[in-house]
Amino acid sequence: MTNNSLKVGFVGLGSMGMGSAVSLVKAGFPVRGFDVRAEALEKFNAAGGIGVSTAAAAAQGANVYILMVVNAQQADEVLFGAGAAAATLPPGAIVMLCSTVSPQYAKETAARLEEAGLFMLDSPISGGPIRAAAGELSIMLSGQPALIERVQPVLDAMSANVFLMGDACGLGSTMKLVNQVLAGVNLAVSAEAIAFGARAGIDAQRIFDVISVSAGNSWMFQNRVPHILADDYTPMSAVDIWVKDLGLVLETGKENRLPLPLAAAAHQLFMMASASGWGKLDDAAAVKVYEKIANFDVLGGIVEE
Repeated sequence: MTNNSLKVGFVGLGSMGMGSAVSLVKAGFPVRGFDVRAEALEKFNAAGGIGVSTAAAAAQGANVYILMVVNAQQADEVLFGAGAAAATLPPGAIVMLCSTVSPQYAKETAARLEEAGLFMLDSPISGGPIRAAAGELSIMLSGQPALIERVQPVLDAMSANVFLMGDACGLGSTMKLVNQVLAGVNLAVSAEAIAFGARAGIDAQRIFDVISVSAGNSWMFQNRVPHILADDYTPMSAVDIWVKDLGLVLETGKENRLPLPLAAAAHQLFMMASASGWGKLDDAAAVKVYEKIANFDVLGGIVEE
């Protein structure tokens, strides 16, 4: 199918959703996008998209319906609740569920959609807002090969890498949780390392400079520590996302009788940050837990002994 023949409905114009939706517009797709925030719809309209007022309106006439909402609860509400998307989509439409959800939820949702005459591709994403805006996400995809072939132009516009994980929905979501184990633990330990060095008297910028070219470096360290150095916690990915995602990791580990002690420790750090009132801040705000416990400022030294 071509870009002209595929009509796209898109729900969730957040930090990654906006970039992906605009990438589709730039690729020539007619995209009807919905978000609960009026400012997101205005931005989408300005980029050439068609902002609509409801999830159902985004579903009208759509061959492909993309969900980049926060969690399974929001996806359920859009598809089967007040959003009424499943009842509005034309028969045979394909739902791409790009949110991070449990593998079991992905399986169950695919079955429910099939009962409604619709299809689903388990399509979790990774890459962050910058790569989303460039149409260069990684997609961990599972579902029927014939469905994947139908949405190939959409995948090409959104991603630089598509990893086919198998025919069964749930496998893509499992792979995303594997990624989240590594990303979440790396982020948590990055906050711990910066706090450790700064508390011991090393300038935080100097720590970043040294680790950036040393064996302790990671993508999460490189990407998130600059937020700490700039003292800018405008949310690119919020603390509460990790409370949710690592919670899913631990739940899935329990189902498979596999202990995950490092993921559990990272989850507790993000839980502490959220409980302290920083859940809506950028996830680099995990460092604030250490600042609070030790009563110091990573950028400014000891507050008081």
